[in-house]
Formats: sequence, C-alpha cells, structure tokens
Amino acid sequence: MKSEACLKDKPSAASAGDAISENPAPLETFGLHAGALGPVETLAQSVSATAPSTSASFTIPLVFALAGNGTWLVYLLATIAIFLVGFCISHFARRSASPGSLYTYAAESLPPAFGSLAAWGLLMAYYATGASVAGGALYYVVLFARQLLHFSPPSAAILALVFAAAAWIAYRDVKLSAEMMLWIEVASLALVVIVLGFLMLRFGIRLDMRQFRLEGVHFSSLGPALVLSIFSFAGFESATTLGAEARDPLRSIPRAVLQCAVLSGAFFMLCSYSEILGFRGIPTGLNETTSPLHLLADEAGLSALGIGIDLGALISMFACVLACITAGARVLLRMSHAGMLPPHFQRTSKTHGTPWAAIAFTSILMYIGTAVMASRGISGFEIYDLAGSLSVFGFLTAYALVAVAVPIAQRARGENSAMLTLLSVVTVLVIVLITMFDIQSSSDPTHARIPYLYLGYVLVGLVFHSAYRKLLPASLEEVR
Repeated sequence: MKSEACLKDKPSAASAGDAISENPAPLETFGLHAGALGPVETLAQSVSATAPSTSASFTIPLVFALAGNGTWLVYLLATIAIFLVGFCISHFARRSASPGSLYTYAAESLPPAFGSLAAWGLLMAYYATGASVAGGALYYVVLFARQLLHFSPPSAAILALVFAAAAWIAYRDVKLSAEMMLWIEVASLALVVIVLGFLMLRFGIRLDMRQFRLEGVHFSSLGPALVLSIFSFAGFESATTLGAEARDPLRSIPRAVLQCAVLSGAFFMLCSYSEILGFRGIPTGLNETTSPLHLLADEAGLSALGIGIDLGALISMFACVLACITAGARVLLRMSHAGMLPPHFQRTSKTHGTPWAAIAFTSILMYIGTAVMASRGISGFEIYDLAGSLSVFGFLTAYALVAVAVPIAQRARGENSAMLTLLSVVTVLVIVLITMFDIQSSSDPTHARIPYLYLGYVLVGLVFHSAYRKLLPASLEEVR
C-alpha cells in the first residue's frame, strides 16, 4: 500500500510532496494494531523512554560534578536544544506516521545513504539506552538484595529476568505496555515531587542566590555537562515509533514529542535546583551519591519515602527498558520493510498485533550486551554510564539528519520559509557543538573509545545495507 506510513527513502520531489500532503491516505499498519493508543498512552511512551526519575538519581549528580551551581542552567540550555530538535521532528510528525520514526522522516527527503545512517543510528540509540537503564536496574536490585537479604544475586540472572519480563509485556499488548509505563512513571514521579515539596517547606520558599549567581561555576565545564544532560532527554521522540498504533497520529504524536521535551526539561531543572539546595550542609556531596533523593528524604524525616523513591527508580528503569524494546523493535520492523534487513523481522502476531520477531531479537541483543559487560566485572552503574554514552551518538545522528531534512522536504512541497530554514540550521549547529563537546569531554580511555566504537558500528551497518541490497531482486527493493 502506498501511503504516508510507507514512505520511500529517496522519492522524487513530487512523490515527497504527495507523501506528506495535508490530506493523508490511510496509514499502513505493518501488521500492528492501528489506533490502539490514545494521546496519554502515546505520551507515556516518550516519557518512559526518558525515565525522568532515573535522571534525578543518576544523571543530575554527574552533571553537578561538572557544572556545580550552574546545573539548572545546563538543563535549561539542554531543554532549549531538545525543543529545537522536537520542533523539527514535529514538522514531519504532523504529516507522516510510521513505525520507522526518525528514519522515515530523514529517508523521505535525503539521499539513501543518509536515510540508512539515520536508521542505524536510531537503532543503536534505542538498544544502547535499553542496555543502559537495564544496568541501572541491576544496580538497584543488587543494592536492595544486599541491604535486605545480605547477598548479591548473579547479574546475568537479574538481567535475564528484566529483559524477559519486558519482552513479554511488549509482545503481549502495546496498550497494556503503554498503560503500565504510564502508571509506573506517575507513581515514581509523584514520590519525587513529594520529597521535593517537603524540601521546599524545610528551606522555605526562597531563592538560592548561589545558584542564580552561578557561584563557583567554571564555564569551560558547561560543555561536557551539557552532553551529560542531553542523555536525560534521550528517547523523548520515541512516541514517533507508534505512528501505526496511535489514534490520530498526525496530531497526538507531535504533541507528545513537544510536551515531553518541555515537561521533562521543567522537571530536570526543578530536581537539579532542589537537590543542590537540599545538599547544603550535608556532609555527603551531591556528586558523591547515586541516591540523592533517598538521602534528602532521610534529612526531611521521610525515610520510608526514600526507600520508595529508590524502588520507584528501579521500576522506572524497567519501564524504560520496556519503552526501548517497544521503540527499537518497531524501527527494526520498518527497516526490514524497507529492504535494509531480512524479512524475518516483519513478522507480527495476528492475535496481539505486535512485532514479535523484532521484539525477541531486540531483547536478546540488549541482554547479551549487558550480560557480557556484567561478566567482565562492570557494575550496573558503570553499564548505565557506558551504554548511555554510546546511545547519545545514535540519537544525535538521527536528530541532526531530521533537522537537515526539514528545509529539503519543505522545498519538495513547493514551500519556502526562511524562519523554518533558520531554525533547521541552528538546530544542526547546536547538535554539532554538542557532539564536539561529547568527543572532547572523554575523561578516560574507555569513554574515549566510544565515538570510534559508534563510528565502526555505523560503517558496518552501511556496508551491510549496501551488500544486502545487491542480493535482493529489484522488484522487492523499497530503498534506492
């Protein structure tokens, strides 16, 4: 079926205009359950992929170690950057819906090699993010086991349980998956907000001028801190992977993307400001703990809530694993339909309307990656750090290519907006700067190798795509 949902990677100018017309043809479902998700459930996919309560515990202390009292400013800059990216994404999401997500948006306007680059980058982004938060979940399970049971369970078994449970839910029902992610995040965020509220009552409603004056901030460290803060937003666009399953996708998906960018940014700024304020006078530094909200809850006399927040962070990480499996499987499905991967990944369950083959492959690959790292003595927190650092490159690749594609798609429709072109250029420049900061901020040999690991992965993906296309009959190719 030729429709908006099934966009070619390199159409002619006329066909590009047809593909994103204001009067869309019926969407192709790719065997998925069309219209299964409402606006709130669609938003839940993006919110769960960002795992905001995880950043409040893990990422903000890392950003604080670099930015200090300027942490709130770093998150403000990151929110602006992500909103620019979200604006570019929403430009396509209002006209096109597909499980291919950002890959489809880039492929409809850019040369085939760039469409392929967006696909491989996005696939790595979701896989690495899923592995990262699974490492975070491992950290908390081990922490609880040591505190309550006085033993450390085997890492491989914990990771197998996490991925098996997430894969089963992702296979069973996309609506069940979205609703579970929604309630997990609501409960987790509610606990965080309660603790922050008690902190405000304790310190009074007043401004922390040390933060607003950026006291002690070294501006040379803001670039690397900005890179870390970007990971807090990773996956905010993942609602776009539900293009075949969301009700009224051309309206609900772009709203979900922009809402997630703004709401997440506001939450991260609130958390960073409150955590820094709350740690005034506490012997332990904010950058020395991976459970800052737990410590703050203890200081506020809410120890039970502190345990609840750690448990909420664990469950939130599970929800993020689920969100990444959901998103990664749909990108894999779309890549298979586009002739970039074998057709086995196109298989969907007739009963549940989910891409079971892609879900199984995605879950197994994430498990293998995390299990191998754990077997080499890498802790859950280190897995979170290393895999998260790798995922940033995948997201930045896809974000940049979508931003580049905006003015090209606009010209293909016979339109011309200098403002839209300017926003596209600014977005690309911001992403390039963040990428440069990311490469330059590598503080040890392991992190310094990550950009080269990502580059090698992308080259292998492009070579595989090129070789695989030559094996396909011309009549079966969707991509040129």
